[in-house]
Amino acid sequence: MPATIEIETEDRIRHIRLNRVKQMNSLSFELMDELSAALGEADADDGIHIVVLGHNGAHFGAGYDLNADWEGRFGRKSAIGARTMLRACAAFEFAPWDCSKPVIAMVRGYCLAGSCELAMMCCVTFASETAMFGEPEIRFSAAPPVVVMPWLIGLKKARELLYTGELIDAREALRLGMVNHVVADDALEAATMKYARRVAQISLEGLKTTKAAINKGAEIAGLRAAVDYGVETGALLDSTPTEVYVKFTEIIREEGLSAAIRWRESQFED
Repeated sequence: MPATIEIETEDRIRHIRLNRVKQMNSLSFELMDELSAALGEADADDGIHIVVLGHNGAHFGAGYDLNADWEGRFGRKSAIGARTMLRACAAFEFAPWDCSKPVIAMVRGYCLAGSCELAMMCCVTFASETAMFGEPEIRFSAAPPVVVMPWLIGLKKARELLYTGELIDAREALRLGMVNHVVADDALEAATMKYARRVAQISLEGLKTTKAAINKGAEIAGLRAAVDYGVETGALLDSTPTEVYVKFTEIIREEGLSAAIRWRESQFED
């Protein structure tokens, strides 16, 4: 099985690319394990000052892999199983946040659900003009593991997006503060790496202490406590056999995941 990530090192920069191109870089168990390990290794290497999290293929990520055996691993439709699953996903998504060095996200195409949260947990995000962001989980009666969006874009707009699962384009994400820069698709890597090379010239001590101060301020304000509460309430939703979820999973069994998604999305067409 090919590696789910690719790793390169340029001077003081560790570049990690998500590499499940055929699956739109959806988050499988293997990718979660490999990315967590790679971020840990970069964090432990004093020769690395900054991490760039990018991707191969057209899309940063379609969220968690719905074809994975979540119930087999966690017992997802029990309350305890759902809580265990969301806690594991939250720990994974916090990996860029918990890395003591800056982590920069580089996003093209779809950046959805858990993949969107992963990008939001990075320190800085560069996006191409093709990028689309959003958390459509609520449409399928699923809970986002890390409800971090309100901390970045504010309560009013986060409610609007999270209540409907609507997507926004890169320019709107920039206006709201979800991303830092939007550039042409063919300029994305050059722009991201130019910034990364500038950051890499800063002392490791300066980067670590500054990131720690920023993170701790958000945590004192309640970010981690809010995420923990979101896990607990999300477990209630994920363990509830709502009408939508029952129908959605029935179509998956009979016709496949693509058919189930088409069925649900058709109900939101104007």
